[in-house]
Amino acid sequence: MNLLARLAPHLPYVRRYARALTGDQTTGDHYVRVALEALAAGERVLEANLTPRVALYHVFHAIWCTSGAQLEDTPLDDGGPSDDTTRRLMRIAPRSRQAFLLTALEGFTPSEAAQILGTDFPEVEQLISEAQKEIDAELATEVLIIEDEPVIAADIEALVKELGHTVVDIAATRTEAVDAVARKTPGLVLADIQLADGSSGIDAVKDILARFDVPVIFITAFPERLLTGERPEPTFLITKPFQPETVKAAIGQALFFHPRTSNKAAA
Repeated sequence: MNLLARLAPHLPYVRRYARALTGDQTTGDHYVRVALEALAAGERVLEANLTPRVALYHVFHAIWCTSGAQLEDTPLDDGGPSDDTTRRLMRIAPRSRQAFLLTALEGFTPSEAAQILGTDFPEVEQLISEAQKEIDAELATEVLIIEDEPVIAADIEALVKELGHTVVDIAATRTEAVDAVARKTPGLVLADIQLADGSSGIDAVKDILARFDVPVIFITAFPERLLTGERPEPTFLITKPFQPETVKAAIGQALFFHPRTSNKAAA
């Protein structure tokens, strides 16, 4: 199999990553093209001990790091990125931004991200943590928790508050969730699926999304109910029992990548 055939399935993803990293699709595509040209000319080679996708991103980073620093000087208010997500990304320190995007956007494990960045696992975890702190500080919001188990609800509430967010209500049923949103529009919803009275957290979320455009994270012991049939999109899914750091990371990602748009209807 020739080089292009090996890399073709991964090119749309590295283009997406390059756009997010640089803040501009044209600029990102330029770096991808230079990386491919370097590979074709034999100036760069794919590391044999890496998977093709990891190796491609590794080469892209080698190219970007030799000349990408100039992109950090692009003014945000003078021809720089215009959409909210891109502007937030460009405010994160470059190295932390790389680690965050590789794991949050591209789905690489921290170990794979370390291979791509040419560093080790502890540094990648530290970089992700630094990015997460910047995101949490900027995107503090009000959170609705839909959860019928008091102990679990309390654990989630503690995690949310630890990140600097405010819990506006804890609902145990679909009706309570809808009533809570009618009183106060949240900036984020954390929802279980199976609720106290037999009602569905999925239906509660559908009711909410019919009126308001807010990010949603499902935290559930029944992930299969979200993996078949219709479901609210897009969603983040965390399976119980959950790790606190997984929930924290999902909250940061959900808030960071959700476009800030106006409500569909007034509360």
